[in-house]
Amino acid sequence: MHNHAYRVIRQRAPLAGFTLIELLVVVACISVLTAMLLPALGSARARAKETCCAGRLQQWGLAFACYANENRGVWPHCDGLDRGPRAPDDPHITPEDLADWHGWVDVLPPLIGFKPWRDYPRYERPDQTTFYQCAFGEPIPGRGVYSYHPERDGYFSYAMNSCLELDFNAWPPPGNAGYPMPSFLDIGKIMWPAQVVLLFDQLLDPRKGFDGERVYRGAGKYCGSYPKAFAARHRRGTGKLGGNILYSDGHVEWQPSVWKPEWDPDLEVPPRDDRNWYPYPAWGGS
Repeated sequence: MHNHAYRVIRQRAPLAGFTLIELLVVVACISVLTAMLLPALGSARARAKETCCAGRLQQWGLAFACYANENRGVWPHCDGLDRGPRAPDDPHITPEDLADWHGWVDVLPPLIGFKPWRDYPRYERPDQTTFYQCAFGEPIPGRGVYSYHPERDGYFSYAMNSCLELDFNAWPPPGNAGYPMPSFLDIGKIMWPAQVVLLFDQLLDPRKGFDGERVYRGAGKYCGSYPKAFAARHRRGTGKLGGNILYSDGHVEWQPSVWKPEWDPDLEVPPRDDRNWYPYPAWGGS
């Protein structure tokens, strides 16, 4: 009797499930939530990449500080062997050429456990998987758009502010028998360290020029460069792309651009009175 009643009750019980309308509502809700979450996830991922890049720049900042501590408060040269001769015994070498053997990419890495850039053979230069580069730079396009061979010669996604060596304090005093010096810039003469650019994200894709439209065939070629080489590769939220900058006091900031509206588009080197690119402007310091 009890078994018979159980069977009757089970047969009469309504089947559990969703109606078509309920399923459509659930699908619609999931779609809305996905649409809301994906931008947030993308923004978080972009911010993580920017933070990773900023962390590498801060490590370079520590290396600069260590170097200055060991070299009487001066920094290494902006340019390395990417501009100079390949060997110090070149018969046509000049003192300025020899200074390139003391570029930041060669003298700083040993202070933080890495080989000098010049110790890597051709075709084996550090790439974006290494400390030398921003890990999230633009892909390297075909060779035809460059003025050099990046796969063979290497490239730099960070560049040192080359304006730092345009001042007379970038060179030793006359009669210095120890020239070329392994270091050149007395950091004590930097008037506004928190404003003066030290290292910055550099273009890797020549097609993305300084204004995002012009071709810049020297993109990534040199380890020391000027504002036109600045790369906007990190996006803040859904806003503009920008790049990371290491300043002379060691802090890192994201900025959408370093190009100033009042500058002539054909300008290569910033005006001499610009306090973001020179140790001290033309009208200040001595």
